[in-house]
Amino acid sequence: MLHTPSGGAGSGTAAADSGLMSIGTVLNVLREEFPEVTVSKIRFLESEGLIEPQRTPSGYRKFSARDVERLGQVLRMQRDHYLPLKVIREHLDALERGEEVRLPSLGRSRDAGDGEPLGDLLGEPEGPTAARIGREELLSASGICAEQLAEWESYGLVAPLADGTYEAEAVAVATLVAELGRHGIEPRHLRVMKAAADREAGLVDQVVAPLRRHRNPQTRAHAEARTKELAGLAVKLHAALVQSALGVRLP
Repeated sequence: MLHTPSGGAGSGTAAADSGLMSIGTVLNVLREEFPEVTVSKIRFLESEGLIEPQRTPSGYRKFSARDVERLGQVLRMQRDHYLPLKVIREHLDALERGEEVRLPSLGRSRDAGDGEPLGDLLGEPEGPTAARIGREELLSASGICAEQLAEWESYGLVAPLADGTYEAEAVAVATLVAELGRHGIEPRHLRVMKAAADREAGLVDQVVAPLRRHRNPQTRAHAEARTKELAGLAVKLHAALVQSALGVRLP
């Protein structure tokens, strides 16, 4: 749970008395749970309508405890559910209107069925996520249209299963492809990334294949855990290599 102090250094007497915080204080509060968050990220979420901090006569942002709590909810839903900002905003707005709304159980592992109440986000997950989702669920959760999905399928970025459903991770892929598109990186440019991911998956599979074929059931069960571990390491290595090639330190 986020801790929201009444003010911070440099926030001014009036701001401290009113319980408002400067953007620097908010950043320090959020970094307890979200170490990668930046001032630019907070400003971007404001520009997208996720929060509406007050402004001083001189134009400085001042955040209430409710603003900080809402920021935490937004960042948590992005991190744990891969939800696009449009979907997050609609859910939070509905929650503030007193409506009973549920998050789709898509993306990272959460619970099965229709999703989980937004009010339960800070609690423990109740079970595993659904392994597959329908086409309409994918479109709704990722905030894209059918034409976009068809284009991405033509490039192999997203692929339906034999029965026409999709792996739950397709939501994460579609959301990230859409975000990259907003920065001018078109889906056709991402085919090289898909090819690299396929090669990395093949390498991991070579390592764990002997475990999957083992006669000992416990050893076979260990193959899944080893696969997740190696996949996580591969993702971290890929990020580090991109960061090194760009010569920048990513937040």
